[in-house]
Order: sequence, then structure tokens, then C-alpha cells
Amino acid sequence: MGRQKTVFICGNCGHQEPKWLGRCPDCGEWNSLIEKSLSGSGKKGKEQSEGNSLPLHAIEPHAGQRVETGMAELDRVLGGGIIKGSSVLVGGEPGIGKSTIMLQLAAGSGVSGKVLYVSGEESPGQLKSRAERIKVQAGDVEILSETRLSAVEKVLERIKPMLVVVDSIQTLISEELGPVPGTVNQIKYCCHELISWCRERGTALFLVAHVTKEGSIAGPKVIEHMVDTVLMFESANTEVRVIRAAKNRHGSVDEIGLFTMTETGLAQISSPSSLFMVQREEEIPPGIAVAPVYEGSRILLVELQALVVPAKGGFSRIYSDRIDAGRVSRIAAVLEKHVGIRFSDQDIYVNVAGGIRLKEVGIELPLAIALYSARTDLPISRGTAMAGELSLAGEVRPIPHVRRRVKACREMGFTRFIGPEGLREEKQEEDGFVRVQGIKQGISAVFQKGRQ
Repeated sequence: MGRQKTVFICGNCGHQEPKWLGRCPDCGEWNSLIEKSLSGSGKKGKEQSEGNSLPLHAIEPHAGQRVETGMAELDRVLGGGIIKGSSVLVGGEPGIGKSTIMLQLAAGSGVSGKVLYVSGEESPGQLKSRAERIKVQAGDVEILSETRLSAVEKVLERIKPMLVVVDSIQTLISEELGPVPGTVNQIKYCCHELISWCRERGTALFLVAHVTKEGSIAGPKVIEHMVDTVLMFESANTEVRVIRAAKNRHGSVDEIGLFTMTETGLAQISSPSSLFMVQREEEIPPGIAVAPVYEGSRILLVELQALVVPAKGGFSRIYSDRIDAGRVSRIAAVLEKHVGIRFSDQDIYVNVAGGIRLKEVGIELPLAIALYSARTDLPISRGTAMAGELSLAGEVRPIPHVRRRVKACREMGFTRFIGPEGLREEKQEEDGFVRVQGIKQGISAVFQKGRQ
């Protein structure tokens, strides 16, 4: 009879050693190696691991059946609803509303079956108080305040839910991997066990995750690869919440969901066109530009704000957290090269009204115009919006969905739109649509009234 093989696994980083060591050679943690037996190493184990392959043409394609969450904005981000057997990882800063929206999801989803809410951070009494405060009817929701994975699995086998919410995955612990929760090995193992159980039984799984101070999901990156969808919560301002899909195997990653935090939980924002606009009665100050941004399947009008002041200490700095600072630096360099306006001795501050993060290339032309306006102290006339990509050669390049952007601007009362030239067969003359080829031409079109 062969000797049973064992391995020693670090409970902090997952490093494996054939023998016990006092200190992990990978992460340097003391007394973190735990003995674990290796099963299936013999002939029988090899026979059990054999599987049957299928040719691709013989597999019957089937679209996953979607179930509505009860929130149209969340359905939009998920790609149309919840897919049975799928797993979703939800991340966000503390207090942003992850637990609140998960409780609303558990109570309002259209799944046919029981819903299990596993809470490792709150007691059942706390969850009941939140449910009463946000006025949700959670009659079919089972609450389990537990952190042991083995106890969670027993409850899953007993009630066989169709929707499971785990808040949060960092609190779960498997006794086999040591007494410390939140380690890399604990998170990977608990995620794998829950995802496998739910996928085999067609149960939808939502995992709430903590985030680091940099804003990324805490724990190993591998858990983001294990799940089907990764949703990130962002706080646009004191009340507005934005949900983005960083990964989605069952839908697009371009859509965003917009919510506002109220006394009764998270409420959907159905008409967000002017949500990120600042309403002013007086004239628009220098450094302000309006851009129609394409997010998923809708257009949002956002206000870009720029401030340029002399650099302190002779070193120029860029302060921008809603738009990538590297992009701001590149736009400033293009203006220096092709317009002849100097930014190398200036501190640049860039902000987006409402606090939404922007990554689309269509904001580059309005960002350049806002920087020019702030540097020259020339305000942009009211009723002017713009969009376009800016190349290093100073060209204004085409962007997608120009027609929809123009239409959205007109609906909000804007009379002029500065944008790139379209296809040659398109109608070139259009009321209020000024087509430009380069940044110099764009600046002339925007400030032609101010120069008269």
C-alpha cells in the first residue's frame, strides 16, 4: 500500500512546499504553512480524472435564460438580466451601497425559487433593520449569518436556492486552510467551491468583494477570471452611484447603470441626459466645455472643467482623477506644439462635473478646448457642445455615433456642435454642425465670436 502524499500550503499566498518550513519562502509569512493531503495521486485517481471531449459542431448551442433583477439599470449592465448558473463579483468602496443593492436584488428579483443571503459581516437583526428602512418585501429571502464555508454548503444543499448572495467573499473561511479569513488561498478556494456548486445546479451567484485603497478588488486577480461578470461600484458625487461592468461573458462591458442614494435605498435614474450638467443663470466661466459622451447605448452630456495656474516651485503638475492624467498631459503637449500656447510652466487641474470617470476618446477635443479656454481666459459661448478624438498631429479624428451625439445636444437646447468631418457621402452642410479637421480650426470655430 503506497504512502499518502502530503504538501504544505501557505495560508497567506498559496505557495506550496514538499515539507514544513517555519517561514514561507515566497511571501515571508511566519508559521503559515498548513499540511494538506494530495488525493487522487494513484492510478484510480487518474482514471477518475479522465473526461470525454465533444466536437464543437456536435454541441447544441443554447442561450442562457435571463431573469430580471427588478432594477432596469442593473439589468442593463448585466446584459439583460441574471443568467441562471452564472456568477457575478460586485466590488466597491465601503459605504457605497453594495449591501443595499444586493438586498434589493434578493427581495425584488424574478427568480422562481428560494433566495439565500449569506452575510459574514452583519447579523440577521441588522439586515432586518435595513430591509425595513429601505422598505423591501423580503418574504422569500432566507438569511444566513455565517462565515464557515462548510456550514454555508450544508444550508445550500438543504434549501437549494435559485439565487445566492454572499456578503462578502473575504469573510468566508474553510477550516481546511487555516483559521485566518481573507487570505489568498481562502478566497480562491471558497470562490471555487461556491461557483462550482451554483453552476452545476443552475443557481445564480452574487459575490460582494472588498476593494483596496487603489480601488481594485482585494484578493487575488484569479477570482475575477473565475466569475462570469465583474461589476464595479463608483461614487459619482454625494448621491449618484455608477455601476460598470469590468468583465461580462454574457453581455457588453460598455453599459453603465445609474442610481441615486435615497432614504429608501438605491433608486434608478431613468433620464440621465442632464445629470452631469451644472445649471447656470450667468455666463459660462472660462475653462468649461460640454461634451456628449457615448456610454453603452445612451448619450450623456457632461461638463469638463479645466483650471490653469502658474506652477509653484518651477515644476508643472497635473491634477486629474476623473480623466487619466496621461491623456491630459498629451492634450496639453498637442496644444503647445500645434497652437503655440505654453503649458510647461503651468499647473493643470481637470475635473468632470458630477464626478463620473471618462475614458472615451471623444472627450479629447472638448478637453483641449477647455484647456485653451482656461489658459487664455476666453469663455466658450453658451449653447456650444463638441466631441472628437485628437491625434498627435493635431488632427480631429472621427468618432462613432456622431449623429446621435448631435441629436442629444439639440434635445438639451444646444444650438452649435463642433465635431470631426464624417464620411464624404454624408451631408456636409447642417444647421449648427461645424465640421473641423484640426485643433486650430476647432479653436477658431469655438472662439470666433469672442475674437470679433
